[in-house]
Amino acid sequence: MTKRWMRTAAACALLSMVASACGSSSGSASGHLLVYSGQHVQTSAAVVAAFERETGIQVSVRSADESVLANQIILEGSRSPADVFYAENSPALEAVAAKGLLTTLPASTLAAVPAGDSSPTGEWVGVTARVAMLAYSTKSLSASQLPHSILDLALPKWKGKIGIAPSESDFQPIVTSVALHYGTARCLAWLEGLKANAGSHVYPDNESLLSAINNGSVSLGVLDQYYWYRLEAQLGARGMNSALATFGDEDAGYVESVSGAGVLKSSHQQAAAKRFVAFLVSPQGQAIIAHSGSFEYPLLHGAATPAGEPAYSTLHPAPLGVEALGTGALALQLLREAQLL
Repeated sequence: MTKRWMRTAAACALLSMVASACGSSSGSASGHLLVYSGQHVQTSAAVVAAFERETGIQVSVRSADESVLANQIILEGSRSPADVFYAENSPALEAVAAKGLLTTLPASTLAAVPAGDSSPTGEWVGVTARVAMLAYSTKSLSASQLPHSILDLALPKWKGKIGIAPSESDFQPIVTSVALHYGTARCLAWLEGLKANAGSHVYPDNESLLSAINNGSVSLGVLDQYYWYRLEAQLGARGMNSALATFGDEDAGYVESVSGAGVLKSSHQQAAAKRFVAFLVSPQGQAIIAHSGSFEYPLLHGAATPAGEPAYSTLHPAPLGVEALGTGALALQLLREAQLL
């Protein structure tokens, strides 16, 4: 979840909570669902509106950073008022599942998307995918000058030219991937090299990082592809002074990460909650997401590709599934050791 969009999310969440409170003393009253959402506001709003029209079931959304919500669910435990946890990245879902707080989803829901993009134990289903790519300034670099591996970004030649957003949850799967490919010692050295090369170009979120690349403040950085397409939609092609490139096929920096959703064991609305999660991966739900302006890839086979993006089937990220990404604890540990958090 990006920090700038969180301001809008907080406002939406406040309205949702007020509406929910007016109808009931509980966040999950009869006939209502409460969704804790770390997903993009526009994606959540689009699918919630369609689900309500389709089913007549009302849904309130509490939006915040997914790590905040995951920690809140773990703290609330069996008393959580939430029915569904909808997260932008799989580690947050795995952290909640590891505490035994999610229930097993129906096989029909899990079968809607590739097995490797959902919980290994069936406790949450993958909804969309994003892929880490290299964003670069077209004013200062050509495609032929770009590095082919994520490790190259720590080389001295990129000192003062790279920007990073290490506190972004999207960055953690990249760190995990590098650690699993090359070992924790080499990953830590790589992080320290990134930190040295970035210098003062450390940004609070990926929007700020991409803005700096697009305006030429820095030459390049790594982020999920949807940020670039979303900025292009906002500024138009003439406003883009940057481009995207991938690392070499299956490089450790060429990482797919997935969003997903699961139902809390503590929910008193199990049937409705499972129906909502199933809707997210239904043909209707996936079509809505494809056209929501989030520019994430729907995971349902045959679903539409967001406008302007290369087909999902043409991408060749590292063969790293959600099970390998785990809870993100390894990435957080290494980022703290490198003093990037």
